[in-house]
Amino acid sequence: MSFNLQEECQLLQQDVLNYSIPRDHDVRNMDRAAVIDLLEDMFDEVAVESISQSSDAIIDEEVFDTYRSLLKGLDTLPNTALNKLLDSITSGLLSEVESTQRTLDSPEEASSVAEHKKPLEYYAFLLQWFVLSADKVSEAQKAQAPPSPAPGKRKGAGPKGKKKAPTGGGIDDGSGPWTWEPHISHTLAVISKVLRLKTHRVWVTAPERDAFINCITRPAYYITESEVYMKSNDIRLGVYKVICLAVKHHGHGFGAQISIMQCLQYYEHLPEPMAEALTVLAKEFDYTQLAEEILREIAGKQFGGQDTKGPRSFSRFLVRLGELSPRIVLKQISLLLTHLDSESYPMRMALVEIVGMLIREIAMSDEGEQEQEAREKKISNLFELLMERFLDVSSYVRAKVINTLSRLCDLPVKFPKQRLVATELTVASLEDKASSVRRYAIALLTKLVLTHPYGLMHGGLLRLEEWEARYAAVSKELKEVESKAVEGGIADEEDGESENNDRMEEDAAADDNRSEPETQSNNDANEEESRTGTPTDEREDEDATPKKKVSKQKKKSKRKSEGPALEALTNEQAALAALESNHILHLKLRKRYYAEGLDFIKRIESGMEIMTQLLGSKNKPEVLEAVDFFKVAHDYQFASAEVGIKKMLHLIWSKDNNSTTEDGMELKGIRSRLIECYRSLYFDPLPDMEPKQQVNRIARNMIELTYDATLAELTSLEELIRTMTDDGQIHSDVIAKLWQVYGSEKQLPKNQRRGAIIILGMLAVAKRHIVSDRVDVLLKVGLGPLGKTDLTLSRYTCIALQRLNGSVKNVKGKWYLSVYCLSGSLLDKSVRLPMDNPIFRKLQDMIEHPCRSKDWFGMAEQAINTIYLLGEHPDRLCNELIKNLAQRAFGRAAIPSQPQISSQAQKDDEDLMEDVIEESEALQLEDKSNLSFTTARNSQTPALSVGSQRSLAQTPAPTDLGDAFHLSQLIFVVGHVAIKHIVYLEMVEKECKRQKEEKEKEEKSKNKAKKSGSKENGEELDQVAGNAEDEIGERIAAVRETELLYGSESLLALFGPMIIHICGSPHRFKNQLLRTTATLSFSKFLCVSSQFCDQHHRLLFKILETSNDPNVRSNIVIALGDVAVSFSNIFDENSDALYKGLSDRDMVVKKNTLMVLTHLILNGMIKVKGQLGEMAKCLEDTDTRIADLARLFFTELSTKDNAIYNNLPDGIAHFNHNTVDSP
Repeated sequence: MSFNLQEECQLLQQDVLNYSIPRDHDVRNMDRAAVIDLLEDMFDEVAVESISQSSDAIIDEEVFDTYRSLLKGLDTLPNTALNKLLDSITSGLLSEVESTQRTLDSPEEASSVAEHKKPLEYYAFLLQWFVLSADKVSEAQKAQAPPSPAPGKRKGAGPKGKKKAPTGGGIDDGSGPWTWEPHISHTLAVISKVLRLKTHRVWVTAPERDAFINCITRPAYYITESEVYMKSNDIRLGVYKVICLAVKHHGHGFGAQISIMQCLQYYEHLPEPMAEALTVLAKEFDYTQLAEEILREIAGKQFGGQDTKGPRSFSRFLVRLGELSPRIVLKQISLLLTHLDSESYPMRMALVEIVGMLIREIAMSDEGEQEQEAREKKISNLFELLMERFLDVSSYVRAKVINTLSRLCDLPVKFPKQRLVATELTVASLEDKASSVRRYAIALLTKLVLTHPYGLMHGGLLRLEEWEARYAAVSKELKEVESKAVEGGIADEEDGESENNDRMEEDAAADDNRSEPETQSNNDANEEESRTGTPTDEREDEDATPKKKVSKQKKKSKRKSEGPALEALTNEQAALAALESNHILHLKLRKRYYAEGLDFIKRIESGMEIMTQLLGSKNKPEVLEAVDFFKVAHDYQFASAEVGIKKMLHLIWSKDNNSTTEDGMELKGIRSRLIECYRSLYFDPLPDMEPKQQVNRIARNMIELTYDATLAELTSLEELIRTMTDDGQIHSDVIAKLWQVYGSEKQLPKNQRRGAIIILGMLAVAKRHIVSDRVDVLLKVGLGPLGKTDLTLSRYTCIALQRLNGSVKNVKGKWYLSVYCLSGSLLDKSVRLPMDNPIFRKLQDMIEHPCRSKDWFGMAEQAINTIYLLGEHPDRLCNELIKNLAQRAFGRAAIPSQPQISSQAQKDDEDLMEDVIEESEALQLEDKSNLSFTTARNSQTPALSVGSQRSLAQTPAPTDLGDAFHLSQLIFVVGHVAIKHIVYLEMVEKECKRQKEEKEKEEKSKNKAKKSGSKENGEELDQVAGNAEDEIGERIAAVRETELLYGSESLLALFGPMIIHICGSPHRFKNQLLRTTATLSFSKFLCVSSQFCDQHHRLLFKILETSNDPNVRSNIVIALGDVAVSFSNIFDENSDALYKGLSDRDMVVKKNTLMVLTHLILNGMIKVKGQLGEMAKCLEDTDTRIADLARLFFTELSTKDNAIYNNLPDGIAHFNHNTVDSP
């Protein structure tokens, strides 16, 4: 029989079912009985018996055809037959291999080696066939439905039987589905044993040997195509061994190269296994040629930008191979670098990662000092390639570069020169458009700081001022040492010349007075000089050390001992010169060290501002990395880190507190990460510190957080401390220490005592008893003598007292004041104290205490807030306050106690008070006999006497003048009381409704208990209750609308005309403080009554247009927002005037205008017209805060239904109108 192995393998791969067998038993068309009979004959009599007796029996055509017939119908065989068939093939193959090996080892039988060629080819062919079919049979049985009962025994074979024969993979014999995976490892081991043969002695020609090797290794490559099989470590190692043996010993390099390239091209799970196989081949079999050839072939390939599958597979292969065998990749890196310019970004990413691996390999290699220079050059060239990729067009590549550099930072080698360049490029990457690049850039900067090489001398801290001082000191010292060295060299030369001249003079004198013996001795010396040829003067000239003059009597003895002394001095000077040279070199190295450290610090500092902006990013991982960076920067004492630490405090308001998973990484919420960061920085105890010192440190840290803090920062800090207090993270000893600082009788810095009460007030937000247990301390310190000298301290003390009634929180846009809504009603849980409580007496004393500090206004505001928040009848106390302040402002007693002020200020006050007196007369104050609030209960406080006001107006001109500051205080209190009384009326309304609802509930419960009320009666009761609530609301609205500012007995009504007159006469009232407070109070009055607002709101717009004080304009803009909320119908007609604030020359006014408009428009309180174009102009504002606010506004507006689209025509028309009007 003619059997060509290569041709038969090709036919087998083309179509197994149509494969021609001369003596085909057609197992597929046999019935079950015939198949069983054939199997019995096969295993018991023919094939197995023959092979067991002699392995070369396979060359018998009948036996070989029987095997091929069974393999052709493998999916119809019982499971037990499959195992027997595989065992038969593998055992026969092993027997033939052993026989062939014995023949090769025996010199006598060397001629009969060719006889083993055919059996080996037959077995290799059968094994390949079985492996190709076994996997299909196994998969078919797994996918097959539950097995049906075995078909009955039928005679003959025909189309009918063929249809009913099982085609799903074998006949079920009750042993369960047959699986191929357990047999794979053994099969690969058999193939490995076959590859131990010296095939070049069996197959003389190369084509025949290649055909056999391809046939025997084909099962291994086929097994690799299954991702499931390659997950098994035993199978994977078996495949590696087969490939390595075939390549190493049987010339399978070219075939393996083709197969591996095909695997990389078509199978996404094989890049890493193929790289591992090549690594095993290189390390265990010492064969690197195949890997190098594959790298060269990959280097020559070209990948398009649209191709994704191929480049990803090859890139993963290159990365894995570079990780396992960097030396192999290093040899071919010059060819692979062509892919840095490839259109496919996965290949560029792979090359970037490989360059990083090569840098690590070269840097960590133990090469000799002789190759140090070449190694540094290689590293420098590779770093240059990395730095160039910072400008790659793909953000994925840029991110990969940063990741690669981050891994290099973990190496013990620090790369100081390249580190500085990488720092600069990474700081520039903070402004990258891709959030992933920015995120990895922040992480790299953090890693650069953590692994910086500048901690060898001073502990590693990187405070800029300290490093600048060190650099200046070492520069100064180096300059001094170098100047001394230069001066010393010049002095040595001069001293040497002087010494020689002195010696010549001494010798001449000695010659004149020398006796005869001495002359003889001198002659002997001259003879010695002539013999040696070295004069004494020349030897002396060689030594530049200066000598002292000696007497003439001792000259001879000195000359005899001069030689050894000169040698000793020469050695000493050489040692000193070497020491001085080493000292200069050391100073130069220190200077260079400090210069590089300063450069690194400055480059990190240059990115702090951008990093601070990234704290507001919408990308969560980016924000988390920025938080970690500022924590590390604070630990290393960077100067600009404090700004970021304060800015990140606002992240406490983030909503995503739950942990999420991104890219397989678990990420904490921003809020929880912030709390963790602040706790580690300020609250966690330090090791090796006493408990008392720990408490002092934590308390000091908390107090220092309040220094120079803005209102926004204090608000965020309050939320942070409240959260930590709720979680029990603030120890009671720390709270006690804060009280100790606040109540200390020692002279403490004002900021320290203020910070203590600020923190205590924040702690009381979560736990009210922190303040309620120490009210006496608050009254003694904050509202006592210390508070009167430090009004800011008293202001924060008032805020702490407000915590007695709970905290004011904004929940989903609604304000709740220590109340809880139950079933639509208000359940009042607030604390109300009687008006004779010492708290109110102290608050009244603080407000009425004479002072001329502007801090009084902030204190008075919080004091009035406290009165209205805690008092049962706050109107009574405020009534008395206003009368007392009016008495002080207009009374005679206030005039002589004026402090010394400038003549101009005195003149302004004189003009002011004259106008006020005239206005008071016009208002006919003498007719007001009872000045009180019109509320549910009238105050019995004595009224301001008419006689005192009349006498005040009729006094002579010099004594008719009052104090503008006192009048400003009065007007401020009047305005703030007006606005707080509105809130108080709302609380009264809610309380009345609550009481009414509770009463109705009691009546309903009684009716239900008696079951006497009918359904109609219940509906009538509900209707009556609704009418009662409406009646309460209407009554309170009437008090607010007509009685507060227009009632005949209203105290506030007296001051409305006065405030209007002051605001409307800026040319007469020139005191800046008075105009500011009058405008502020006027704005508050506008929010009280719609009638008052309708009559006088135009004056506020006029002040906004004409005022030169940016503070006044800013306050008016904010007040207009409140007016718009209160009376939108009145404001909507004049909303155009508010948009003019967007063109204000002051940035604060412009920012406040933009914020107010954003709030009003997004909440639907005013209608957007063509003025949207004015807000669009803010997008290009030079101030980044305004531009960011405008961008935020349009981002939120875009979420509304077609809001921008509907207003686009008006906006464009607005732009065109402004363009036409502009010159």
